[in-house]
Amino acid sequence: MSALILALVSGAAIGLALGALGGGGSILAVPALIYLLGFTPAAATTAALIIVIATSITALAAHTRDGNVAWRTGALFAAAGIVPAFLAGAAAGHLPEAALTTAFAVIAALAALRMLKPSKALPPEGIRPVRAAGAGAGLGAVTGFLGVGGGFLAVPTLVSVLGLRMRRAVGTSLLVIVVNALAALAARAGTGADLRWELIGPFVGTAVLGAWDGKRLAARFTGRTLQRTFAFVLLAVAAFMLADVIVRA
Repeated sequence: MSALILALVSGAAIGLALGALGGGGSILAVPALIYLLGFTPAAATTAALIIVIATSITALAAHTRDGNVAWRTGALFAAAGIVPAFLAGAAAGHLPEAALTTAFAVIAALAALRMLKPSKALPPEGIRPVRAAGAGAGLGAVTGFLGVGGGFLAVPTLVSVLGLRMRRAVGTSLLVIVVNALAALAARAGTGADLRWELIGPFVGTAVLGAWDGKRLAARFTGRTLQRTFAFVLLAVAAFMLADVIVRA
């Protein structure tokens, strides 16, 4: 199968997951870019940021139209992550490939376990600004370091720490993701990574289209069923990446 077809199929699958889950699907972009399209880990995490930004902006526009974005809350949350995202993005380009792949696999596994565990929302009066700032900084660091959007972390954090309702948290998380990803991408500018735009472009295009189909898919199944299915897929991907690192060592 040609690289172009693989890019189209991968983008569609990841867009489908993003549309159905409202976040989290982009974490599959990095392993798809590495193992299906032959990107190096450093180039894959940089390319993934471009994919995350394009798909998140598209989804953010749709959620804005529906009134599901808390702009002030999202802006404050995102602001805490800008510097960590920039610093982590700059540091990631200097790490050995094995270390970057291992870190990504561990975070993917933790994200999957987080998805399998029911979230416990706190009432609005339980919100703590310091805790919210810490969560925003941590999310920015993860985004910059691993090239993922972080929706799998942002949504539960916005619900449990900031007291947003689920639908509004999903929309607001997209704003946070865009800001953090832009900061991380700026830190990686000029690193000389081979981004292979002839593959990234089609990948982004089918991811955006797949996200719209994902919304329709979400209407046919419960959110919990979709989330659990995705979590098990993510665990399998993480296990494969760790096994690959061990074999290559």
